[in-house]
Amino acid sequence: MSQVAWQVFIVFIPVIAISIWYQQYYIPAARELSRLIGVCKAPVIQHFAETISGTSTIRSFDQQPRFKETSMKLTDAYSRPKFHTAGAMEWLCVRLDFFSSITFAFSLFFLISFPGIDPSLAGLAVTYGLNLNMIQAWVIWNICNLENKIISVERILQYISIPSEPPLVIEESKPDPSWPSHGEVVIDGLQVRYAPHLPLVLRGLTCTFEGGKKTGIVGRTGSGKSTLIQTLFRIVDPTAGRITIDGVDISSIGLHDLRSRLSIIPQDPTMFEGTVRSNLDPLEEYSDEQIWEALDKCQLGDEVRKKEKKLDSAVTENGENWSMGQRQLVCLGRVLLKKSKVLVLDEATASVDTATDNLIQQTLRQHFFDCTVITIAHRITSVLDSDMVLLLSHGLIEEYDTTARLLENESSSFAQLVAEYSERSKEQY
Repeated sequence: MSQVAWQVFIVFIPVIAISIWYQQYYIPAARELSRLIGVCKAPVIQHFAETISGTSTIRSFDQQPRFKETSMKLTDAYSRPKFHTAGAMEWLCVRLDFFSSITFAFSLFFLISFPGIDPSLAGLAVTYGLNLNMIQAWVIWNICNLENKIISVERILQYISIPSEPPLVIEESKPDPSWPSHGEVVIDGLQVRYAPHLPLVLRGLTCTFEGGKKTGIVGRTGSGKSTLIQTLFRIVDPTAGRITIDGVDISSIGLHDLRSRLSIIPQDPTMFEGTVRSNLDPLEEYSDEQIWEALDKCQLGDEVRKKEKKLDSAVTENGENWSMGQRQLVCLGRVLLKKSKVLVLDEATASVDTATDNLIQQTLRQHFFDCTVITIAHRITSVLDSDMVLLLSHGLIEEYDTTARLLENESSSFAQLVAEYSERSKEQY
């Protein structure tokens, strides 16, 4: 085109400027729409997974219409930003094509109007000009599309920038192999918040869980019971204060050294896809004899011996081929295998039948009589046989004394909670 009529290039200057302006106008909206797609996709996948895992329960209660309706609403919510993203892309493409057509028509008219220009050369120049415009539109479209797709990389970079947990092992401050030997837990001025901009959840706790004693932690929802246990396992680090176990500050040692010396039986029993052996001893630290001994103590030995592969019997995802009670007993078997001096019970018997509850309580009394047992109670009856009761309220210690003394004092908050629980139980029955 420069050999035929260089003046034609003047047309491309405003066209390129307008195309870039459209690109910059389009990108912010398209970027946010792509982010919305990512946000709206997660609920669809989560609801689908929950529906598949709970199919039997949904059918037994005849709730298929409700779950179908929820699935349709989530799919619609995901389709809206998807549709608008496609519409925005078409909006850009139409305008880029429109300017390419204008450039083509103007160049053709401009070259034909020049006197003395060979028509064949003019046609060739216009063809090259049209190709240049098409390449320009293609480049801008791909740049915009790339930025939309790069949102996934942006999410990855966000996760990469999240601060990692403290080191698993700190060589210069490794605890003694026999630690903890007594199991005394001392909490000194503990303050915890989940993020720098959020208020304190625990607002200065100071107390001592004596070694070998059973302590129950009670309180209404939001009082800080679960936060205290998360801090004990260093899932959340304290803002101020500290926790020491047998004189060792848990913040000064590695996470593996801490968590491997503590045990917990969660409220929701967890089993992983694999074998019975890998669920009881994932790090392969114990012999088969020790595993069988733990299974016999938690009354699962005979059940596992009936299976063809015994310890190598398959466990499906989430332990679906095991009953809820058996899964809770497997969690008890893990604890028996570790023989930790500090044991945490997060309402471990809330989701099992009475017989399994009695079995777990009997096993704990028999094999953990000299251990420090910390029980997070969502039901008052779970802590009535504890040596000490810690009552939390809005992140502060309201009462901390023996169970007998708190029950004798009718004006105590714990006695009032017990009375309230008794009245509700009578109303239900």
